[in-house]
Amino acid sequence: MKISIGNDHAGPEYKKAIVKMLEAKGYEVTNYGTDTADSVDYPDFAHPVATDVAEGKADYGVLICGSGNGISMSANKHQKVRAGLCWTKEIATLTRLHNDANIVSIPARFTSIEQALEIVDTFLNTEFEGGRHQNRVNKIACS
Repeated sequence: MKISIGNDHAGPEYKKAIVKMLEAKGYEVTNYGTDTADSVDYPDFAHPVATDVAEGKADYGVLICGSGNGISMSANKHQKVRAGLCWTKEIATLTRLHNDANIVSIPARFTSIEQALEIVDTFLNTEFEGGRHQNRVNKIACS
């Protein structure tokens, strides 16, 4: 499975830990994130990840910024992308189960690295439930 990951200056340590975990599990990871705490603009890292997911170059994406909001908003501008902001493993479960999210957005300033690892693992190992949720997901995209 292919995963694209991106982060701004709030998430280099999170990204490093997540990439290490993903590669240890056999995932192929494309890294678009910054490796320093020097201030950068989160859209510059969200858009390449979202493009990979939208074009099928990655199965899923992982995004990290301070609140998780800005980077998620940027990704959600792409058709075929459903980025969900997750700060617990339970929310990660629901964003996959009910919303068929294909990108998980993590708020680095509100989660620990250990929580982030659990969120990503849960997200990637939860299947979309379909059923009544499929109709709702179909209504997300604008024409």
